[in-house]
Amino acid sequence: MKEKAKYTCNEYREEMILAALRQRLANADLSLEEKKALIKEIEKIEKEMGF
Repeated sequence: MKEKAKYTCNEYREEMILAALRQRLANADLSLEEKKALIKEIEKIEKEMGF
């Protein structure tokens, strides 16, 4: 039987941070500068997670 990879606390934390950033981007009235910063941070986390 094949073993599943362990789901770590750090992976969960990254997912929650990513979800919060996406929600903030979608729901907030942000300046163009703030939107760019959020998008950049989202892309960074997604790259780290292998998306």
